[in-house]
Amino acid sequence: MVNLKIKTLENLKTLVQNFQQNGQTVVLANGCFDWLHVGHIRYLKGARDLGDCLVVAVNGDASVKKLKGVSRPLMPANERAEILAALSCIDYVVVFNELNVEQVLRSLQPQIHCKGTDYTEHTVPEREIVKSYGGRVAIVGDPKDHSTHNLLQRSMEMDKNTPSD
Repeated sequence: MVNLKIKTLENLKTLVQNFQQNGQTVVLANGCFDWLHVGHIRYLKGARDLGDCLVVAVNGDASVKKLKGVSRPLMPANERAEILAALSCIDYVVVFNELNVEQVLRSLQPQIHCKGTDYTEHTVPEREIVKSYGGRVAIVGDPKDHSTHNLLQRSMEMDKNTPSD
């Protein structure tokens, strides 16, 4: 299935430049999005509220495995990207394979780079890169009391306590 919202970084660069040349604000959010939950939705909606175009950069499978452990990702990157692309608040999705989103930021240079509330504007790892091209960092979403890790833990505990047939 071809999804027109899922782009390569090179294709996306041209689209982002067109938005910016037309005076529109491009916002970038990123993450693994391994098991989409309400915290992700609130983060993405908060990011969308800051601009005209929301681009979501999704960690590729190898980087998720390195960041989250050998049992992850739960779904391959193309499926995670397809799920995100189905959300109306997202304009474009790009999968990146590096451990961090620095290359995507350098290439696209969005005016705003959003991170969740587990960061502050001063602790965002990519802050200096964003500042170097004149962008800004914004913290969006609700308090970080939702996580895929916690959902997986609860699911495993429930599974242990469920009688088998």
